[in-house]
Amino acid sequence: MKITREEVVKIAAISKLKIWDNEVENVISQLEAVLSYAERVQEIAADQDEPSNKNINVTREDVIINTDSEPILKQAPESDNNYFVVPKILND
Repeated sequence: MKITREEVVKIAAISKLKIWDNEVENVISQLEAVLSYAERVQEIAADQDEPSNKNINVTREDVIINTDSEPILKQAPESDNNYFVVPKILND
């Protein structure tokens, strides 16, 4: 991707950066290198066919086991119906 001198000056103005005239060519080459690298990363990422493991439990099956909550609630200092009672920590 080719970046023009005018684009660099405009980006610098929008970003409120002061770039001297003798620095513009260096900034252009640096920006082109970054954009080239980003394009290459996108190409490599597009070639990958691996499925995402996000939100997948790979260690075990999720199985619902119905249990009696009464023995657990009996161990609590205080309970109300089927809930633990805890000290209030938030104000109204």
